[in-house]
Amino acid sequence: MEIRGERECTDCGERWSYYETGEIQCPACGSVRSVGVGERAEHTGGAVELDLSEVRNAVDTASTDELARRAGEASAEYVRRAGFVHAGRLEPLDDTYLAAAELRRVGAELARRMRVDDAAELYLLELLRTADSGERPDPEEVPAGLRAGRGLAVAAAADAYVSDLRRVYDDPDREVSRVLSGVRAERKRVEALDGDVEPERAERVVRALRDLHAYLEADDETALARAQERV
Repeated sequence: MEIRGERECTDCGERWSYYETGEIQCPACGSVRSVGVGERAEHTGGAVELDLSEVRNAVDTASTDELARRAGEASAEYVRRAGFVHAGRLEPLDDTYLAAAELRRVGAELARRMRVDDAAELYLLELLRTADSGERPDPEEVPAGLRAGRGLAVAAAADAYVSDLRRVYDDPDREVSRVLSGVRAERKRVEALDGDVEPERAERVVRALRDLHAYLEADDETALARAQERV
């Protein structure tokens, strides 16, 4: 949505960036009486951080299904509030969002299972260890029994990212539209297979969108060519 990125407290006159804080409460006096000032701009990224420290602290005491449930719920809340447009500018598709989208699905899946094998448990713990620091396991590390979680996470992230991209670039040129069409087709294939695709194939969608961002933000023709090749 388009919002005014600066707010002014009507009680004490303090000004702050709503883009940075996501708060209407004055940081100086605590008043909730404030007004938006300045120009409006598209902004979908909430002031939210993925923090899995509480779940990690329970690793030695909680059962695997409980850890999976809690990690999945925390990740789902982050994904629900996060976005890719900051003050009218499109940001890249980052690993924190992708890891959260995957942990959301892996957590929900493992919380339902009667038995979790060692490979799945270790992968859950790896996601839990690294997701909020902006890291993801490499595609070749994804266990076969959990690759649907990676595939569906990438598909959902791609859908959300393209939606935000179109908020900023509502009339893309023909070459960009070709890439977006290819991304959409690949996303549909992944969804049709319930995410059960080779993780390397899903990763091509991520790389294509990152290359497309490089082209849109820096007019990088080489990145555009790479994006076209990937999809």
